Amino acid sequence: MTDSPSSGNGTSGSGAAAHLADGEWHRLHPASPLLKGGIALIAILGVVLANMRERIFDLFVPTFPQEGDPVDYIVNHGLIGWALVAVAVVLIVLIIGFYASWRMHLFRITDEVVEVRSGILFRTNRKARLDRIQGINIIRPFFARLFGAAKLEINQAGQDANVQLSYLSSGAADNLRREILRLASGTRETRAENAAASAAAGSSVIERRVSEFLAPELDPDAAPPESVVKLDLGRLIGSMALSGSTVFLLIVVAAAIAWIATTGNFLALLFAIPGAIGFGSYYVRRFTKSLRYSIAGTPDGIRVGFGLLSTSNETLPPGRIHSVQVSQPLLWRGPGWWEIKVNRAGHSSTKGADGQANTTILPVGDRNDVRRVLELMLPELLAQASGDPAPGGSTPSGEPDAIRSAINVIESGLESPGGPDDGFTNSPRRAAVLRWFSWRRNGFAITEGSLVLRKGAIWRQLVIVPQPRLQSVSMHQGPLLRPLGLATVHLHTVSGPISADIGAIDRDAAIQFFEDVARVAVSAAQSDTTHRWRSGEATA
Repeated sequence: MTDSPSSGNGTSGSGAAAHLADGEWHRLHPASPLLKGGIALIAILGVVLANMRERIFDLFVPTFPQEGDPVDYIVNHGLIGWALVAVAVVLIVLIIGFYASWRMHLFRITDEVVEVRSGILFRTNRKARLDRIQGINIIRPFFARLFGAAKLEINQAGQDANVQLSYLSSGAADNLRREILRLASGTRETRAENAAASAAAGSSVIERRVSEFLAPELDPDAAPPESVVKLDLGRLIGSMALSGSTVFLLIVVAAAIAWIATTGNFLALLFAIPGAIGFGSYYVRRFTKSLRYSIAGTPDGIRVGFGLLSTSNETLPPGRIHSVQVSQPLLWRGPGWWEIKVNRAGHSSTKGADGQANTTILPVGDRNDVRRVLELMLPELLAQASGDPAPGGSTPSGEPDAIRSAINVIESGLESPGGPDDGFTNSPRRAAVLRWFSWRRNGFAITEGSLVLRKGAIWRQLVIVPQPRLQSVSMHQGPLLRPLGLATVHLHTVSGPISADIGAIDRDAAIQFFEDVARVAVSAAQSDTTHRWRSGEATA
């Protein structure tokens, strides 16, 4: 540990980022104590003093009369100077406490870990291994943006395992994320300093703040425009209007109106009005969070950005997505909209673009949007479908049959009603006893690099599990499945909103699927190199 750790509020150049990742201890942005709760603490103290000032004053001045205002008492007895001294002492104590907290909050970044030490009386030490990073999120709350600050959150697998750097300068946070990803990827050399970033560092404070407020959440230099998927505003409003929450709200309102019309009792309004206010705030929060939403592919993984006043953008390195679910509610069937969710080993503390958990990658999109997002998340499976060279360098004209088959299977899995020639092994007719409407669409397939499950006729779902991410596979028969000669297969990944299981399939087909999955998963795990996705690359 150095004798004088440097502050982390450096310029936005990549050189500053490399300096912060030199393995030495550094401090956070000087405004960090204020942004992490200093203003809120002062405001709370002000409210308490304003509401309890008579009692507080009586506690220290026993002769204070019960009637009257403490301010008048101070003025009438010539105690203004002592009151100002008391206020100054309280402020000085707070400032000293905040300063000591800032001085004791240090971080360092080595070739192996990100380590954070904090605390005055009770010390804490948190570490995040670079090869276990599940994502890096940069969060810019509105008030922090006024100071040009941002929070860098490093997501790790496990409960409460994330490491946060709250706060860094906005430019330093962006470039430090790039440097951490470079170290985690296995790149051998440090990037050259970005000229544009250096120019931005030399601009005035006001120009930098305006530039930060107007800048897109996805850096155009890191994400080429052709790889960016943006959320259409009209489609966002339509998806909210056709959501299950809206249907439930309409049912509640209709029930309240019917109750009032039949009984003449307006008691139902006591429950309906607070519920409507709650739903209204939910819609406003979801709408504002989804504004400026975009997702794009970068050399270091998928970048997801969203938010209007308070913004967030997160980078998911390759190989950190354990399963993907493409779903379509019944009300979205007509417009042809879909939603994409993922299971991840680590989770950000910030809610996603739709106001829900950040496992939602695409809140709403059409068929083309789904295709492009899947290309970003599963490049080895679908990259060649867009007409661009695949990661291995081959062109669409030389596309392997396995890849072409995988593309067809996924396309068929989205909207096909099911059939013998759609690439899936579907449930037999006798499964209709348990799957009344969906037995034709209930099936599985093994493609190049992934395992695909299709289920649901009213609420359509397509689950894709990358083979290297599979942890285990299980098969079982319950008392209802055994007499019908059916079975259930469960593909185990990390916990999340997606359940990668397929039930009511033929027993013999399930046994064969179980054996095939066990074989391909072992082979895929042995050849997987996504944890060091750029180990053979040397940057200038």
